[in-house]
Amino acid sequence: MFTELLVCLLIGGLICFLVQRSRKQVLKTEDGWWGPGAPPDGGEDVTIYPFKVSTSDKELEDLYTRIDQTRPVPSLEDSQFNYGFNSQYLQKVVSYWRHDFDWRGQVDKLNQYSHFKTNIEGVKIHYLHVKPKKVPVGSAAIPLIMVHGWPGSFYEFYGLIPLLTEPTEPHDLVFEVVCPSIPGYGFSEAPHKKGFDSVCAAHIFHKLMRRLGFQQFYAHGGDWGWLVTTNMAQLQPKTVRGLHVNFAPPSKPGLPLALSVMLGNRFPKLFGFTDMDVQRLYPCMDKLVVETIKESGYMHIQATKPDTVGRGLNDSPVGLAAYILEKFSTWTSRDFRNLEDGGLTRKFSLDDLLTNVMIYWTSGCIVSSMRFYKENFGKGLNAPHSKMTVFVPTGFACFPNELMHTPKLWVKQKYRNLVTFTPMARGGHFAAMEEPQLMAEDIQKFIKLVEKKKKKQQ
Repeated sequence: MFTELLVCLLIGGLICFLVQRSRKQVLKTEDGWWGPGAPPDGGEDVTIYPFKVSTSDKELEDLYTRIDQTRPVPSLEDSQFNYGFNSQYLQKVVSYWRHDFDWRGQVDKLNQYSHFKTNIEGVKIHYLHVKPKKVPVGSAAIPLIMVHGWPGSFYEFYGLIPLLTEPTEPHDLVFEVVCPSIPGYGFSEAPHKKGFDSVCAAHIFHKLMRRLGFQQFYAHGGDWGWLVTTNMAQLQPKTVRGLHVNFAPPSKPGLPLALSVMLGNRFPKLFGFTDMDVQRLYPCMDKLVVETIKESGYMHIQATKPDTVGRGLNDSPVGLAAYILEKFSTWTSRDFRNLEDGGLTRKFSLDDLLTNVMIYWTSGCIVSSMRFYKENFGKGLNAPHSKMTVFVPTGFACFPNELMHTPKLWVKQKYRNLVTFTPMARGGHFAAMEEPQLMAEDIQKFIKLVEKKKKKQQ
């Protein structure tokens, strides 16, 4: 008993020392030029112009022709979604897409919010800018940038936006929301040169927010959006008033993380592990190694040779749908792998899922979106931002079915000013789209606390 207590005290002291010794650093970067050729001599056009999503008979006829010419492949017996997207169920999805899905109606839905484009560092950046219709007297709308990931898009936030810009509770904050498309995703132009990674995207989004007149703002992100907004906080910590994320895998495993993995099952309280933490992390080989291997094959392909598989996906709408929608099944719940329909419509509607697919299809962005993995992982796992901690006030929404579970101790290794850590009642990787109400509530809670603290300091 005495020996175990001594070990606990030594480990606890070591963790405290490692946590406290880090210094505040600011990430450095430079302006880039991602357009074709050399930058113009006369400087960049900074005009902001309206944009509308559109479609045409020609676009739809091409889509239907390609769908009609698809070559189905029978799935193995009793395979469900364990081999990928089940072919039998895929035929049902494709039939709905071909005969019942109303893309023109969804285009109208996409255009319910104001879209814009502007040139930054040689590429046209697409974004939504949603201003609240009504702001309480004596208060101001709070600017918030929300960044998507892969294989999502700005459309993931369509259920969340009205909850933030038109809250129903009288004491809730009112937000002015900006949702950009990462360059190479959706309706943002793809970089024409190699090297465009998350830091480059963060730098461009800072320029976007300044161009819109925001001197300070809050940021939210999941998936790649987590890394882009984290980099924004590292680049300009005085500009980002607060950072809210729902995905935070350890970027640089260190001794505290290693010790917690090795000893957390035996001494959970020492590491602040909850019952949920223990359930999601142990046995380690199954939960952290085997599961990761099962769900990361796509990542290896996209981080090495994205253009090869991407060319096939860009030619086949059915192949594209299978590739994207399989993630909306498995990444929402691992248990969905054992269902014949992948549980796809338990959390989402086919209309919403196919709208996201259509954004990829009509913009032809699947290849450029996949290249983002190559650019980020191609530079190795020791990029400067991965070694830097974040001191901007941070809120973390911990959804129970997230791809990688991140206990509070692990989050605090990266985000040293952790204001809120919320174990969420339900939800998976695409949390903003799956559980917009829960996400809105957590964003409100976090930013209210940060604003209250800042007012006390004034």
